[in-house]
Amino acid sequence: MASLQRQNRLRHWLALPVAILICLAVSGLGAIATDAGPGSWYDGLAKAPWNPPAWVFAPVWTALYVTLGIALWIIWKAPPGRNRSRALWLFFLQLGLNLAWSWIFFRFQMPLPALIDLVALLAAIVATQRTAWWDAPFASLVMLPYLGWSAFALTLNGAVVVLN
Repeated sequence: MASLQRQNRLRHWLALPVAILICLAVSGLGAIATDAGPGSWYDGLAKAPWNPPAWVFAPVWTALYVTLGIALWIIWKAPPGRNRSRALWLFFLQLGLNLAWSWIFFRFQMPLPALIDLVALLAAIVATQRTAWWDAPFASLVMLPYLGWSAFALTLNGAVVVLN
């Protein structure tokens, strides 16, 4: 019995780096689409005066993807049930919308559809947080910086649409 408990505890903790790696893998797939360096399409766009320098985005998004992995892990280890299943489904939906944004905005160079994707992303983040709140409230709180940064990204994307 003690051996089984040790195995379950080990599986429980090994799931944390797996959850973080899942989210970082999505980040890497988004980075493939992103070209924001000097001379890029993005570099030539008119941007909002509050647009941070390009070097800010990589460390911020990396930290946010790590916190997303932690949130995913917290949701995963919540008691099985309808709320947990729905929260996991919504979590992966918002993660997919996040990935889609990078491709729509940078690779396909379509700021308006990317803005629409961001609106859907924000709705999916909030839906994930609301659903997770019942069984994994800390996951909802861990996702707050991501929600805030995504809302900020909405203002940056909106400015690109208006200014270009």
